[in-house]
Amino acid sequence: MGKYEVKQIYNLLDFDLDSLVKQSKEDGFRFVERLVNDYKNGRNTFNHSGEGLFGMFNEEGFLVAIGGLNKDPFSNEQYIGRLRRFYVSKEYRRNGIGSLLVKTIIAKAKGYYKILVLHTDTEQADKFYTSLGFSKGNLYPNSSHFMEF
Repeated sequence: MGKYEVKQIYNLLDFDLDSLVKQSKEDGFRFVERLVNDYKNGRNTFNHSGEGLFGMFNEEGFLVAIGGLNKDPFSNEQYIGRLRRFYVSKEYRRNGIGSLLVKTIIAKAKGYYKILVLHTDTEQADKFYTSLGFSKGNLYPNSSHFMEF
């Protein structure tokens, strides 16, 4: 693995996400596009207490993976966080970048929440998240996986 760096993103609009949006849509996912749209219209800017948006940058400084942490909008419980809008560019998968990014988000979540949830519906993502310690189950609204701290 080359030189990569995880950074918190304080203003998503400072970065070019066109290639991540295009690639994710080609993969059949619209959530990166939704991330950009929700950020632009102010619906979700990841700027409340316990929230954050994180990116993985390659040695040239390009954003190659992204993921966010919110208070779970599908629960009224303040102690449940949600991993959202997680995407790793195809050519950067299967080399530890996604794991490092998720572990960074988990570390942030542990400071604010007792439970971290997420939703995925692909087998590949299921294997990825369970390998990182998430349990599969729909115990929480609109979630497929959870991790209790």
